[in-house]
Amino acid sequence: MDQRQEPPSSGAPRRPAGTGGPEGAGEPERTGRPGVPERTGKPGVPERTGKPGLPDGSGRPAGSAGRRPGKRRWLGALAGLVSAAVLFAVAELAAAFFGPGSSPLVSVGAAFIDFTPPWLKDFAISVFGTADKTVLFISMALVTAALAALAGMLAVRRFAAGASLVAALAVVMGVCVATRAVNSVLDLVPTALGTLAGLLTLSWLTGKAVEAGAGTPEAEAGTGAPEAEAGSVVPGDGSAATTEAGSRRSFLVATGLTAAAAVVVGIAGRTFSATRNTARIARQALKLPAAKSPAKPLPAGTTAPVQGMPPYVTPNPDFYRIDTALVVPEIDPAGWSLRVHGLVEEEFTLSFDELLALDLEESYVTLTCVSNVVGGDLAGNAKWLGYPVRKLLERARPQAGADMVLSSSIDGFTASTPLAVLQDRRDALLAVGMNGEPLPLEHGYPVRMVVPGLYGYVSATKWVVDLEVTRFADKAAYWTTRGWSERGPIKTASRIDVPRAFDRVPAGTVAVGGTAWAQQRGISRVQVQFDGGSWQDADLAAVPSIDTWRQWSYRWEDAPAGRHEVRVRAYDTAGELQTQDEAPPAPDGATGWHTITFTVE
Repeated sequence: MDQRQEPPSSGAPRRPAGTGGPEGAGEPERTGRPGVPERTGKPGVPERTGKPGLPDGSGRPAGSAGRRPGKRRWLGALAGLVSAAVLFAVAELAAAFFGPGSSPLVSVGAAFIDFTPPWLKDFAISVFGTADKTVLFISMALVTAALAALAGMLAVRRFAAGASLVAALAVVMGVCVATRAVNSVLDLVPTALGTLAGLLTLSWLTGKAVEAGAGTPEAEAGTGAPEAEAGSVVPGDGSAATTEAGSRRSFLVATGLTAAAAVVVGIAGRTFSATRNTARIARQALKLPAAKSPAKPLPAGTTAPVQGMPPYVTPNPDFYRIDTALVVPEIDPAGWSLRVHGLVEEEFTLSFDELLALDLEESYVTLTCVSNVVGGDLAGNAKWLGYPVRKLLERARPQAGADMVLSSSIDGFTASTPLAVLQDRRDALLAVGMNGEPLPLEHGYPVRMVVPGLYGYVSATKWVVDLEVTRFADKAAYWTTRGWSERGPIKTASRIDVPRAFDRVPAGTVAVGGTAWAQQRGISRVQVQFDGGSWQDADLAAVPSIDTWRQWSYRWEDAPAGRHEVRVRAYDTAGELQTQDEAPPAPDGATGWHTITFTVE
C-alpha cells in the first residue's frame, strides 16, 4: 500500500468528478489544504497529491499522457499499411476481369515512366540495367507504404483526415488509369472497388487502434468520458490495464488476419490473371509457318574461342529488355490488327492470320538500345522471322513529301523511323518469330518491328498495332518529345567481355575476347591495347552479314604478374575508326573506347 495513502474514509460521500476544483471538468474535488492528500473514499486507491510524478487518479503515472497518442499513431500507421494492402489486393483481383492496364499500381507506374526525364531514365538504366522496372516497383512500394502509414496516423486522430488522403490518392490513381492508351472508363472499376475496400478496412482497424491506444483522442483531450482510475474495476472487463492489453491483442489479431487475407486475395488475383491470359495460351498453341526465305546456316566459327564469351545468338530469356511497359501487354492474336495509313495512296488493315499467310523471311539481326553505355550489355543478336516492311509500304504507296513512319505500340509508345530506311534493301521486318519460336510476350508478341542499323527507340516498336506514314516536321515520337534525337543510327561500338573488370587471372597466356558491332556497315578490324602500349590486331570471328555483331579474340602471351589495363577499338567496313570521344547515351548513343583493368597472378 502506498505510504502516502490515508486510511479508508468512514464512508463520506464522494463528489462526482468534474464538480469542483479549479481545473474544471474531470478534476476531483480538492481539500483546500496544500500538500494534504485528498480522500477518495475507496480502499486501496491512491490519493491525489498534486505532486508531479505521483499517481493522479487518471489510471496512469503522471507524464504518460503524451505517450498514448504516440502509441495510437504507430498503431494507426500499421492500420494504414494493412488497409493499403487490402486496397491493392482487391484492385488486382478485380483487374483480372478487365485488363492488366486497369491495375492502379501498374497505371501509376506507367505514368511515372511516361513523365521520367531522359537523364533520370538514363541514370536508372546505367545503374540498374534491365532491373530498372524492379527498382521502380520497389520505389513505388516504399512511397505507397509511407503514404498509407500517414493516412493511418491521421485517421486515428480524425478519420475524415485519413480518408481524405486516401480519396485524393485514389483520384490520382484513377487519372493514371483513365489516361492509359489501352484503357477505357470501365477500367476504373478495379480502382473504385479497391478504394472502397481500403476505406472500410481503414475505418475498422483505426477504430481498433484507438481502443488499443487507451481511449479516444477526445477523451484524452478532456472532452469525452473520463478514464478509469488506477485500481478501479471496469464491470465485466477487469482492470483498465487488462482492458487495454486485450484491445491491443484484438487489434494485432485483426491486422494480422486482414494482412494475411490481403496476401491471399492478391495472389489469387495474379493467379487468376495468369489463367485468363489468352495471349500466353495462344502463344503456346501457335505454330509458326516456315519461312519463304529462310536464313542461311551460320558460318563456322561465329563464336570467339575464348572461355566465358557470350553465345553468338542470344537465347530469348537472356535477351535484354528495355521498354516503357511496366507490365507486358497481353494481346490475343485473334484480335490483333495492324493499321497502315497516313500519307499513302492505299490505307489498309492487316490481321494476324493475313500476316502469317504472307511470304515470311528470316534474318539474323543485332538490336542495340540507345541507353547502352560504353561496354554495356544492352545489345543482343537473334534470328528473326517476319514480313519485310518495305513490301507493306509498296502496297501502301507513300505520297511525295513523306519522310517518316510513326510506329505505335498498343500501350501508347511510338517510334519515328526514317521512311527511306524502311524502303531500302535492309532486312527491316514486321517480326512474328524469334530464334525459332513465336515472339516472347516481353519481346513484343504477337508482332514487333525489327530494323537493322537503328537504335531501338526509333525502330524496334514492340506490340506494334499502327504504322502511320507522315513527316518528321508534323509528328514527334515518344522519346523525341523527351529530348532524344529523332533519328538514331547505330554508332560503331566494341566491348571487352573476357576478362571482366577487376578479374584475377592466372599468369601465362591471357585470353581476351569481346564483341563489336556497326549494323548496316559491319566490322572489319578490332584492335586491343595493353597498359598504354601499341595497338594489336585481334582475330575476328565469322559473321553471316553486316547486320549482326562480330566477336573477336586476342591471346596475350607471357602476361606479367600485376595489374593491367586493356582497351579496345573497332573499325567498320568503310575503314572508319570508332570515335574515342566519350559521350553519354543521351541524346543519340554513347561513344568512347571500352577500357577495363584486371590482375594477373
